[in-house]
Amino acid sequence: MNGFEVKEIKAEETYRVRHSELRKGRPLEECKFAGDERETTIHIGGFYQNQLVAVATFLKQDHADCGFQNAYQLRGMAVVKEHHKKGFGKILLTFAEALLLQKVIPCIWMNARIGAVDFYKKLGYGTIGNVFEIPKIGMHYVMFKKLY
Repeated sequence: MNGFEVKEIKAEETYRVRHSELRKGRPLEECKFAGDERETTIHIGGFYQNQLVAVATFLKQDHADCGFQNAYQLRGMAVVKEHHKKGFGKILLTFAEALLLQKVIPCIWMNARIGAVDFYKKLGYGTIGNVFEIPKIGMHYVMFKKLY
């Protein structure tokens, strides 16, 4: 998309977008996730006209209950509200999938908010198990996509 660029960023660069879209009205400290600073963690930023408007974090994290090994967990994916429905989320996730595929990572999984399930399904992600609640955040499904 014209004017939209995706690249790797630092953990602290994700906090503003995470806060405004995922933790609005709550302490900024809640936007710092365990694992953000691990050497294996990947943070992706989407810039529109040189402004950060989309973020996603990928943590090396297996999900034993689902049988995923050498997998990465998607956390904190968010697009600034004024830029919803422009395809930025899809571009961001497609970039990250290609990056992880180059690193020979077989699977991405996440705890997806109910409101985002259809978005992820359109991009080839499936659900596992029943809906569950993450306190203070809301109802979620575990979702995954095998990259190869």
